[in-house]
Amino acid sequence: VQLQASGGGLVQAGGSLRLSCAASGRTISRHAIGWFRQAPGKEREFVAAISWNGSNTRYADSVKGRFTISRDNAKDTAYLQMNSLKLEDTAVYYCATDRIEFSNYVPPNLNAYAYWGQGTQVTVSS
Repeated sequence: VQLQASGGGLVQAGGSLRLSCAASGRTISRHAIGWFRQAPGKEREFVAAISWNGSNTRYADSVKGRFTISRDNAKDTAYLQMNSLKLEDTAVYYCATDRIEFSNYVPPNLNAYAYWGQGTQVTVSS
């Protein structure tokens, strides 16, 4: 499966962006999807995840109340709505699918995810 993350860009602090993660080659509708980010000089970190049917979500404490993850299985696409962006949200954002089918568990750990997109840059300016 190939994942294509898009929607990144340059935005002022307090602004919003909506990232998309589109799959091709194979459906991702049976798998949890996670969003991760990596800032320069830092390790890749968990941002949010959603179960295969959307019934369960998980967020990093740093984005709770500001970011919302969703998915449209008919389109094999997941989204990350980012509001009230802060300077510290600047990073390359990656989407990924986990290894398990039809599980309501949404793992926060990187090694649970098998397929990764190429990333999209989000830059928040003051």
